[in-house]
Amino acid sequence: MKSGNKSPIIKTVENNSFVLKGDICWSSNPGTINTISGGYLVCADGKSEGAFSKLPDRYNSLPVTDCSSCLIMPGLVDLHTHAPQFAFRGLGMDLQLLDWLKTRAFPEEEKYANLEYARKAYSLFVEHLKNGPNTRAVIYATIHTGSTLLLMEMLEESGLVTLAGKVNMDRNSPAGLQEESAHNSLAATEEWLAACAYKNTAPILTPRFIPSCSDNLMKGLAALQKKFSLPVQSHLSENRQEIEWVRKLYPESRNYGSVYMDFGLFGNDVPTVMAHCVWSDEKEIALMAERQVFIAHCPQSNTNLSSGIAPARKFLEAGVPTGLGSDVAGGVHNSIFRVMADAIEVSKLRHILLNSNERPLSLEEAFYLGTTGGGAFFGKCGKFEAGYDFDALVIDDSSLTTTFELSIVERLARVIYLSDERNIRAKYVRGKKLFSR
Repeated sequence: MKSGNKSPIIKTVENNSFVLKGDICWSSNPGTINTISGGYLVCADGKSEGAFSKLPDRYNSLPVTDCSSCLIMPGLVDLHTHAPQFAFRGLGMDLQLLDWLKTRAFPEEEKYANLEYARKAYSLFVEHLKNGPNTRAVIYATIHTGSTLLLMEMLEESGLVTLAGKVNMDRNSPAGLQEESAHNSLAATEEWLAACAYKNTAPILTPRFIPSCSDNLMKGLAALQKKFSLPVQSHLSENRQEIEWVRKLYPESRNYGSVYMDFGLFGNDVPTVMAHCVWSDEKEIALMAERQVFIAHCPQSNTNLSSGIAPARKFLEAGVPTGLGSDVAGGVHNSIFRVMADAIEVSKLRHILLNSNERPLSLEEAFYLGTTGGGAFFGKCGKFEAGYDFDALVIDDSSLTTTFELSIVERLARVIYLSDERNIRAKYVRGKKLFSR
């Protein structure tokens, strides 16, 4: 720790102003990983002031934590996960999507009508999330108002920054998960929204997907979106059977995405994240680029449930804002480090198996997607530029031993492929330290 004369431009609030010293890496664009060896990362009142090779004099009054043997990087962002599915991760992985939903996901989600069960299961999910490398997440709950609020309370206590949604389903769903009517679903959603009053945990409208939501429900959700200026999350073009189902329900629509658009729940003034987009064609991708709809690319889930390999290269080249999603429990790992590795691996398979001209994703691009790319859905988040929220990980990679010297980028690559939560020495969200080891 060091101190000096107090700088008049720094106001320290709740110990939220400090400096971390170490080997810093972050992404400003898909093709570049910025690095500073032995650098200084400055936090002022929960915001990043930037990363520096030499600490500017104006910050000399701030306490410095020496993490010289560690990597310092932005917290990771999960744009798509299902909290109520965490308890059965790794089960049913021999099934395809629609069969998996019927036999595994839906029966588990019905249990969340019971608050005691929800409390036990959600505590496992939140504790795991808090101790891992993700600092932000966009989360599905279930149709149940009480247990959704319970989840949000737990997330708030964790210190993570999250968006969580009460799910809407009023047709083509199991009896235990199908809300009685659009009217009842919308009334429950308003009741839920009225009870949301958190600092770090915010609501997001969550029509499960088009087949499970009637026209009246979708119209009502669009009205709520306008009334409360809410973001929206849902699923899009994940599975061929699902796409055909939507085509039969809406034969006049241009594509799956345009159905959401016709209801007013697809980008532009409506912050929207759509998970998967495995089978999105050129027109649907162009529509998402035009309306700046975020894609949550979920490579592990798409492999486990035999959905396919999403064209992530096309998303980037078309200008679609894109991040990564764990999609637990279609995916079995919460860590976005794992999703980065999976994204690279499946992009190689797409390139080889389809004889595709799409280049596989690079390490730089995968790191971008899991930090800056996904972070943009939360605003100024995911990198260390001045004015961005200070979300950071301190990673001790000393246990990942080798026989030769590694660059910072090479160390980052090994962290992505080899590390686990034991390598996380400290975790910060909006400048608040959640834990240190």
